Order: sequence, then structure tokens, then C-alpha cells
Amino acid sequence: MSMTGKERAGLRSEAHHLDVLVHIGHAGLTPALLQSLDDVLRTKMLVKVQVAKGGELSAKEAANDVALQMGAEVVQVIGRTFTIFRDNPELKRGELPPWKR
Repeated sequence: MSMTGKERAGLRSEAHHLDVLVHIGHAGLTPALLQSLDDVLRTKMLVKVQVAKGGELSAKEAANDVALQMGAEVVQVIGRTFTIFRDNPELKRGELPPWKR
């Protein structure tokens, strides 16, 4: 599931207005955090995640690890914040995207 540059740019512009929904703390990528992130991705599809300052993972490493484990795509990484996207075919098409609801 590889995204084109145009699709990624569109998602970056959509993500600009989103709030951070998941915070990765000092414990890193725990099973509970991954389950929580999976739930958020299922309902929102486009999610901003922030990595703690003192953690051992950089945002880029965390984004790549999360994307690999969740079957998602990294949209962008800026500072300690990254945005990921995973399509959910079960959500109805033609309505507002889930992250705008």
C-alpha cells in the first residue's frame, strides 16, 4: 500500500488542523499503546502522534515502527510529532472523512 506524492500532500494538508490523539511516553511502544492506536486508526484513519522528549525513540523511528506494526503509511514527521494514515474500507464513502467529524 504505497501512497503517491499527491495523496500524501493532500493528507498532510488535512492533518495540519488535527490535534494530537496519541502520545508515546517514556515506556515506548507498549502493547496497550499499540491497541489504543489501532482503535483510533480504525475510527479516524488519519492520526497525529506525539513522542515524549525523554523517550529513547525518535519520532522518525517511532513512526516507521508504528506504520509497520499497524499496516499504515507515514504521512509526515515534524519534530516530535508524526502523522499516519490507514484506510478503513468499512467506513462509508461519500461522507465527510472520519477525521473531520
